[in-house]
Amino acid sequence: MLALRALKLGDLLVAVPAIRGIHRALPEHRLVLAVPGWLEPIVELIGGVDVLLPTPGLDDPLPIAPGRIDIAVNLHGNGPESRGIIEALGARRVVGHRNELRDGPEWEDGVLERYRWARLVTAHGMPADPEDVLLLPPAAPAVIAHATVVHVGAFYGSREWPVERFAAVASALDALGHRVVFTGSGAERARAEHAASLAGLPDSTVLAGTLALDEFAALIREARLVVSADTGAAHLASAYRTPSVVLFGPAPVEEWGPPADGPHVTLTDARVRRGDAFAAEPDPAILAVTVDDVLGAVARLESRVATG
Repeated sequence: MLALRALKLGDLLVAVPAIRGIHRALPEHRLVLAVPGWLEPIVELIGGVDVLLPTPGLDDPLPIAPGRIDIAVNLHGNGPESRGIIEALGARRVVGHRNELRDGPEWEDGVLERYRWARLVTAHGMPADPEDVLLLPPAAPAVIAHATVVHVGAFYGSREWPVERFAAVASALDALGHRVVFTGSGAERARAEHAASLAGLPDSTVLAGTLALDEFAALIREARLVVSADTGAAHLASAYRTPSVVLFGPAPVEEWGPPADGPHVTLTDARVRRGDAFAAEPDPAILAVTVDDVLGAVARLESRVATG
């Protein structure tokens, strides 16, 4: 059985409930997950996946002979590119949304992504719980335990909260006794260093570009708090029920937000949202979030966590 989800970290994590559902329904099948190869450390934490097939995108067919796959599951989308890759496998059974070739549930716009994919596989007889997001713990402990993780990065400029505001939040939390560290990709290290400098914190607090993906997951799992835009870091916080304050820009909270019963607070202003996920400039919805908004959310969240 093969499931296609050739997207990024956050996209993989919202599909975890569906992946778990298909594995539980068909445990006798070997489950091949077609995702970008760099996600392998996280795939190992899902459980039930037998093989990762490195799939960086939808530009090329999968290197699998037609007819070898018994069941093909389209967890990527419902467009012609993903459908074409799935159909080329010649699987005995295809699990996907309804289209001109196949039956299935209708695609719904504006729904929670975890719900979308759990609903899909459930409709095909593979029951999935959209709140089943928890990952297994990484093998190694966090490089720093009980840190407050300020994740300054975002894949697109539309989700970038101003670095000066991250710095102000970090400085205030440091003054309150938080052990602040700055994370991001290697490409975002300069941004993290700038934030640390503005916050008056030492270079040793900058972890951006130094952590393997499983090390990053361990850091998030053992963190005191995560402050992040709507990125993979925020989804990892959901996957480990780590308290988090998540800043939303172009993406609606209703579609990409954390589980409602978790220790998470989301901040945005949907009234001014432009909604262009690929824009180079920050979305007005994330720019509307102030430093005081974040610090207030941290205080409410920590009070809530302290009282159970």
